[in-house]
Amino acid sequence: MGTPAALILGCKGPELTAAERALYARVNPWGFILFKRNIETPAQVAALTAAMRAAIGRADAPVLIDQEGGRVQRMGPPHWRAWPNAATFGRIWAVSPDRAREAAFLGARLMAEDLRDVGITVDCLPVLDVPVAGASDVIGSRAYGQDPAVVAALGRAASLGLMAGGVLPVVKHMPGHGRGTVDSHHHLPVVDAPRAELETRDFLPFRRLNDLPLAMTAHIVFSAIDATRPATQSPVVVRDIIRGHIGFDGLVMSDDLSMKALGGDFSSRTAAILDAGVDMVLHCNGELDEMQAAAAGSRPMTAAARRRARAALGLIAGPRCEIDRGQALQRFDELLALTA
Repeated sequence: MGTPAALILGCKGPELTAAERALYARVNPWGFILFKRNIETPAQVAALTAAMRAAIGRADAPVLIDQEGGRVQRMGPPHWRAWPNAATFGRIWAVSPDRAREAAFLGARLMAEDLRDVGITVDCLPVLDVPVAGASDVIGSRAYGQDPAVVAALGRAASLGLMAGGVLPVVKHMPGHGRGTVDSHHHLPVVDAPRAELETRDFLPFRRLNDLPLAMTAHIVFSAIDATRPATQSPVVVRDIIRGHIGFDGLVMSDDLSMKALGGDFSSRTAAILDAGVDMVLHCNGELDEMQAAAAGSRPMTAAARRRARAALGLIAGPRCEIDRGQALQRFDELLALTA
């Protein structure tokens, strides 16, 4: 079908509609994303991910999900375990850093098993944001803690766990969402901290994990760097901070295009993101008219984006490292008990 569009798209329900199939076939997005509205049973999710790939004729097309644990978990009971939030691993760290790393790795490895079994190959985890006092609780317990070095260490462990299970991690929300005083799902946060302070705290976990394959941007204005545009649409932030100071050369995708932090119509939002140097635009809510408008503002993936995408997918092209799930769950529960 030629070069994929620089788009990741969702769908409205648990099965594809004829209109969604037609849109996918026409647009040829790089990949897809699932939300709770798309999840019913393991067999249904496996059929949906297969149908998405069949619509564009690419068996390796990535399918993403936000499966963090805690309040951000799209696949949950009764068919899947309720996983703990990131802050839980931070509490284990206070008891034993080594066991906290083990728990973060093992939890992610077990989640990866759930995801690969139904055809999902990318998890939007780990959250590397470092919250500060007075910030919006949109991050809150989704963060590993308030020490950037601890956040980086636990984020690394979780990323390795996912990849051991054949699932790619997405570090988010680059270059940092921890200072946002409003929820970017509803408003545009503006951070006025000086760059030096941002570099030593907010940006540090991302810099330490700059070798990972995928990242997601933050819809936040950093006034010390670009006072007029959110990071997602700022060529200055992408060039000087994400690619420059942080040194990230993996594939960068936007946070959700439909969040209220962004202004303008969906076509112009998409174009502005790609013009800023972001590799991929993410649209999540499955609204057909919005997806059509995003497609109108999109374009084929650049050569650099294709290189980054190939490198990322190559990391999970081989067989998974097998585990004994029963033993792994038993050990995981032993580690969680350290916080009791």
